[in-house]
Parts: sequence; C-alpha cells; structure tokens
Amino acid sequence: QTTSSALKGAIQLGITHTVGSLSTKPERDVLMQDFYVVESIFFPSEGSNLTPAHHYNDFRFKTYAPVAFRYFRELFGIRPDDYLYSLCNEPLIELSNSGASGSLFYVSSDDEFIIKTVQHKEAEFLQKLLPGYYMNLNQNPRTLLPKFYGLYCVQAGGKNIRIVVMNNLLPRSVKMHLKYDLKGSTYKRRASQKEREKVFPTYKDLDFMQDIPDGLFLDSDMYNALCKTLQRDCLVLQSFKIMDYSLLVAIHNIDLAQREHAMADGTSQADTRRPAAQKALYSTAMESIQGEARRGGTIETDDQMGGIPARNARGERLLLYIGIIDVLQSYRFVKKLEHSWKALVHDGDTVSVHRPSFYAERFQRFMCNTVFKKIPLKPSPSKKSRSGTAVPRRS
Repeated sequence: QTTSSALKGAIQLGITHTVGSLSTKPERDVLMQDFYVVESIFFPSEGSNLTPAHHYNDFRFKTYAPVAFRYFRELFGIRPDDYLYSLCNEPLIELSNSGASGSLFYVSSDDEFIIKTVQHKEAEFLQKLLPGYYMNLNQNPRTLLPKFYGLYCVQAGGKNIRIVVMNNLLPRSVKMHLKYDLKGSTYKRRASQKEREKVFPTYKDLDFMQDIPDGLFLDSDMYNALCKTLQRDCLVLQSFKIMDYSLLVAIHNIDLAQREHAMADGTSQADTRRPAAQKALYSTAMESIQGEARRGGTIETDDQMGGIPARNARGERLLLYIGIIDVLQSYRFVKKLEHSWKALVHDGDTVSVHRPSFYAERFQRFMCNTVFKKIPLKPSPSKKSRSGTAVPRRS
C-alpha cells in the first residue's frame, strides 16, 4: 500500500523525466526491438544529477517501450508538451470506482487521460501485444479498442506498481445517466446488489435487456459505421486469442439533462461552461467509429461533446460514450480455459482457436442486434407517386 499521494507524485516525476529525456532523442521509425526496451531511472529523495529532490521515499521508475509509445502518441496527435501538461501540471484525480479487477484509476485534471494500475501479467501481455496491436492501429487509427499511450512501473518499498496511460472514455464534464458493461452473454450478467447501491452503478447485459428492451436507435450511417468498427476490432481481438472483453456504454440523456437543468435553475445557477473538446485524435466515441457517419446525420444536436447521437424508444435524444474495455484481463482467463480443456480434449489447440471466434461472434451479434438498432426509415410524403402508392426508397 503506497499512499495514493506518493504514488501520484512518483508517477508525475517519472513521466516528466521520461518524456523530457525522450525529446532529446531524434525522431525515427519504430524498430522491432523498440517494443522490448525497458528504461529505468532511480529517484532518491535527496535528488541526483539527473533527478530532482522530492518528499517521497526513494523510488525507481521504469518506462516500457518509450520510442514505440512516443510514436503511438504522435499517431493520436498528442504532442509531448500536451502530454506532460495534462498529466503533470495539476494533481491527478483519483476515481472512486475501482473496477472488479481492483485496479486504481486516476484521471488527468483536464479529463484527457486515464491512468490505471495493472497487474504484472497484464503489463506483460500488453508488451507482447504491442507489435501486432500497433501494426493494426497504423492501418486503422479509428478503433473502439483502448488507446494505450504509455506503460510504466513505479518500484518503491519492494513493491512494483505498474500503470498504463489510456484515453478517457467518459468525460467528467458530461453527466452520464446510465452505464453498462456488456459482453453479449447472459449467464450471471446482472449487476450485484453491492454495485446497485453505488451512486453511479455499472449495469450488465440482463439489466440492459430489462431497462432498454427496444435497444438504442442510431441513424443508419452511424449504425453501419459502428457495427463495421466493432467487427474490425473483434477480428483483431480474435487474432490475439483475446476474449472476455466488454463494451462499455455510457448514456447521456440530453432531454433528461435539460429537464434536470430547468429544475436546478430554480434553486442554483447551473454550470454553463462548455466542456473543452478532447485534444487527442480519435479519442472520442464519435471519432472512433469508421465509415460514412459524419457529425449530424438525421439526429442533430448542437454540440455532441464527442458522444454518438442516438435515441431511445421514447424518442429522447441521447449521446453515447462507448469503448471496448478489459482487453488485457482475458490473458489469465484464456490460460485457465486452456488448462481445463486440455484435460478434456487431446488436441487443446483447436479448442482455444475456436473459442475467441465464438466469443467475438456472439459479442458482435448482441451489440448490432440487441443493443444498437437502426432508426426505421419512414417513407417521406414527397416520394409518394400520383397514384398514391409509395415509391420504394433507395437504401
């Protein structure tokens, strides 16, 4: 248990040093060996000729694949000084909702980045994924997969605390009315009593089907773009034999928010500041999806704040914030499965290859049939011919 403020301080000192020292190295193409480099620097509390003095205990800071991650940040349009400013200028904010994994989450004060503690196995797995994962990102920066901007380790008092810096899916400036963690499976997929008692609970698949039985309606271009992106991302995850990931779906209800504001206006001044747009490229839900969907579509909102415009069955306007999460946890899960099956089946290989594809297919089917739906097209009156029969619309 490193105290939270010491950990936050060590992270900020370490990142400041590693980004600074990286800026002296010339830009070049990423080579295969760059994925396996680990740089390490010692921070004694009295300071050294490389590091400043600080009031925490001595610690060591490790940076994994620094040149590779610098390239990825560039791909997402994050300049080194913006990265430093976001993460190190103001204190990090600790989020109370640690996931099922028991990870700690911090968010940068400008809402841009999430810092999450990961287990040793997950950090190892991310390192293994890097070459293939980023070959994929290069071909396709628009993705709902997590965007990893850095992997670090703080060593203090005999403990290793590994952290990963990622894109923040849920801007704090936008009030989320509902949040779901969806896998496309119905077995035991209901939020626990303990979860439901939280201020902002994360519901699951069975809750979704009960709360929003008709699904979420998207304009047809938007729906196609979203499903195409999910399909591509699932293919990537399947190729890494990853399963057990989830789609995080958070819903901001514009009409409900306006009613809430109207109520609040009577009592207090509502905060009218416009939330700042996120700086990193492709980091909002809207930018992450492929295809023809551009801002606007059939559902207009004056300011989408990076959310994907949608409606519910009651016709209320929504903004959706979505992303695929937990892609690193599955490693342990797959290994566990492999062991139990290899005992049952002689040729364990065929099994583990079959499973991730089954998971991906079920996941996509659930998202594109149950969760997201196309807004049904109404034949427009102008298209009616003189005889009164509707001319079929071209899709």
